[in-house]
Amino acid sequence: MLTQLTVSNYAIAERVELQFSKGMTALTGETGAGKSIVLDALGLAMGGRADAGAVRHGAKRADITATFDVSTIPEATEWLAEHELDDENDCILRRVISKDGRSRAYINGQPCPLNHLKELGGVLMDIHSQHQHQSLLRKETHRKLVDEFAGAEALAADTREAWKTWNQIRQRLIERQQNADEAEAKLQLLRYQVEELDRLALESGEQEQLEQEQAQLSQADTVLHNSHQAALLCTEDETSAADLVRQALQQLEQLPVDVPALADTIQMLNEAQIQISEAGDNLRHFVEDYEADPARLAEVEERLSAIYQMARKHRITPEELPELHQRLSAELAELEGGEGSLEQLEAELASQRSRFDALAGQLSEARAKAGAELDQRVAAELGQLSMPNMQFITHLNRNTGEEPAAHGLEEIEFLVSANPGQPARPLAKVASGGELSRISLAIQVVVAQTSTTPTLVFDEVDVGIGGGTAEVVGRLLRTLGSNGQVLCVTHLPQVAAQCHQHLFVSKFTDKDATFSKIETLDDQGRISEVARMLGGVDMTDHTIAHAREMFSKGQATHH
Repeated sequence: MLTQLTVSNYAIAERVELQFSKGMTALTGETGAGKSIVLDALGLAMGGRADAGAVRHGAKRADITATFDVSTIPEATEWLAEHELDDENDCILRRVISKDGRSRAYINGQPCPLNHLKELGGVLMDIHSQHQHQSLLRKETHRKLVDEFAGAEALAADTREAWKTWNQIRQRLIERQQNADEAEAKLQLLRYQVEELDRLALESGEQEQLEQEQAQLSQADTVLHNSHQAALLCTEDETSAADLVRQALQQLEQLPVDVPALADTIQMLNEAQIQISEAGDNLRHFVEDYEADPARLAEVEERLSAIYQMARKHRITPEELPELHQRLSAELAELEGGEGSLEQLEAELASQRSRFDALAGQLSEARAKAGAELDQRVAAELGQLSMPNMQFITHLNRNTGEEPAAHGLEEIEFLVSANPGQPARPLAKVASGGELSRISLAIQVVVAQTSTTPTLVFDEVDVGIGGGTAEVVGRLLRTLGSNGQVLCVTHLPQVAAQCHQHLFVSKFTDKDATFSKIETLDDQGRISEVARMLGGVDMTDHTIAHAREMFSKGQATHH
């Protein structure tokens, strides 16, 4: 609900700070004092149209800030979280309007597009006036109210989601049908490419292994020749390494005296002779067993050639061929019979349409039942508001097109007939401003228990009424206030006497400048204001007594 409103340099208000609480709040004051400032400021905070004339004369900018407690408004908290603007339980809407007509919008201190203020503001507050904020003239509002009254918001959301899924499948199917020739050509190409890669059957790491094998096979003669020469040099040649080591040992063994310092050297030569002999044996066995394989070399080179050729064809490296094979195979499977096939899409579309039809059918039944009950209850409230001849009809107009609509199987529109015998027509074409406000009040009273809008604002719902009817209006507004929060601008003491909170708007002049002041009245101030509304400028003791009685009676009202 609305907890605070701060207005700076707007219209004739220099600085206004107001605190709001749950219940019914009345705004009263002399004509022209500036009662519309609060409502117009709230409208701007919720994204309404602004112009340079809104800025107080002599000021650079107007600044409006509205603070809401959203702790009990799930739709608002979800919206804020979705847009990463959530800030615990508070929501602050701010609008800054420059004297050149430009404006900036903020939510919880973050700059935002103006349409974000409109979206979020529509969840937080509904302004019912005789001007541009009249949401009751929109069919979307009618549908929302009926669905809330029917307790079918979840069913309506499921219906919209089913339509969204159906529409997405339909778009994909249309695209596939429009590109059928192109898709068929692509399918044929994919089949050919995948068949080629299937025949190649390249495994991961195979190319590197083949290249290593090719390098060995292609150098077989050199390996055999060099190994044979190494074997000769080790043990088999007349000047082999083994023979030379043996000669060196003989020289040391023939020394005339024992030389201890050469003992390690002699040991090393003995070990070297043994190792050279073993190396020679190994080389001889390797040469005897080693065979060149020209046929295998040809096979390897042919396989590598096929791999390189396939890579060049697809303009990728040979290492990327297995991944390409996997990707093209998956794409082919999808086009041939997977999620993207025409047959599969057509089956999905039919299945989703059946789901939508089932949900929309349930929603239509709930709407029809709720509409009939709503008509009866609104008619009863209109009778109390001195509109006994006003016929109210919730009209469910069945869609005639073959394609479904996101909101269900019908349009919903509120129709009224002002007099017996006259056909029912849309609200905007029949009701006057005052009638529209009272019709809105009657509807809001009926749907108050189911409405998700926490704050309702009514601008002069008492136009053209008086006496007992005015007292009924006050009771209805108080009833709404007991279930949420209601702000109303009124000229009738019968209405003002029943509010929970009373704001008085006055105007004064100081140094050739005009200012508007808004103050919260205490009980004595409220009685004085009711007396002013009853008796005008000259207030007698009788007027004061009447006002006190009316105030006491109004505060004792519990509806």
